[in-house]
Amino acid sequence: MIGLWDTTGNEVVKALAAERRSAGGVASGLALTLIAVVEEKKVREAEAAATIAAAAHPCRLLIVVRSDMEGRSRLDAEIVVGGRLGPAEAVVMRMYGRLALHAESVVMPLLAPDVPVVTWWHQDPPNMIANDFLGVVSERRITDSAQAPDPVAALRQRAVDYAPGDTDLTWTRITLWRSLVAGAFDSTEARVTGATIVAPDRDPTAWLMLGWLKSRLGIEPVLEHTDRSPRLHSVELQCENGDCVRVTREEGTALFSRTGQEDRYMPLPKRPVGDELAEELRRLDADQIYADALGAMAGLSGLDHRNPARVHVWKDPAMAAIASSVA
Repeated sequence: MIGLWDTTGNEVVKALAAERRSAGGVASGLALTLIAVVEEKKVREAEAAATIAAAAHPCRLLIVVRSDMEGRSRLDAEIVVGGRLGPAEAVVMRMYGRLALHAESVVMPLLAPDVPVVTWWHQDPPNMIANDFLGVVSERRITDSAQAPDPVAALRQRAVDYAPGDTDLTWTRITLWRSLVAGAFDSTEARVTGATIVAPDRDPTAWLMLGWLKSRLGIEPVLEHTDRSPRLHSVELQCENGDCVRVTREEGTALFSRTGQEDRYMPLPKRPVGDELAEELRRLDADQIYADALGAMAGLSGLDHRNPARVHVWKDPAMAAIASSVA
């Protein structure tokens, strides 16, 4: 690891090149550049997740930590090639003062050549991605509404702000649920007439499950709130022929029940963030199914027809605070 304190962007570029030569890194072996926007207290979490994801998608990881925007502009950087991060190349950049508002000035020269760029917010997601230039330059943008103070409201905002290429780890967390529910209809063509979802009041995964069922089946699912489980607890489907299909979470497994059949247990583990991130890095095109589910959940249509190219909208937090105090 190389540590650079109170440095410049040019020095970081030179140090990364030197460390890569020393470690025998080959730029052509990188699948993408992953920009992670992270709070200071979550830097190690982001590194751990990226290490898992990099095992499947070797990447250059650029971690941006914005701190103390009112102080003197300063850049501190740590450079790690291989080692504890496996096949990933990483630059952890702590930006202070006004530099934190222009992180792209340091990040852009560090992008790996000729590979896609993905930006991942491992923190409360931005209200508008276009306000962050790091999101505008990316082909794929990954947020996590579960980290917001109000996860459901944050998920609705993702629909308002959606552009093709956006996704949210809330969607990734119901991949196994969607597989189990969809697999129930491999041996039947019975039409689904209703659905009931049981989950905590503030669980965003339940709302996306509701949107997915609504968009794919053309029904109006019922969401029942419960305090029995901290996460999505069960999904029940009522069929036209009278059959009932139910998937219930039980300690890392799913109890699959269906009318006229014996109950079965199937794996339903809670996956680490790194596995969720790796899943989203498998695709770099727009996820139309996610767009449909998100739109159905928020009551918005045509999300996948929006312009995929974002235009940067500059927002100065300092000026916004002044305007708010004057008002």
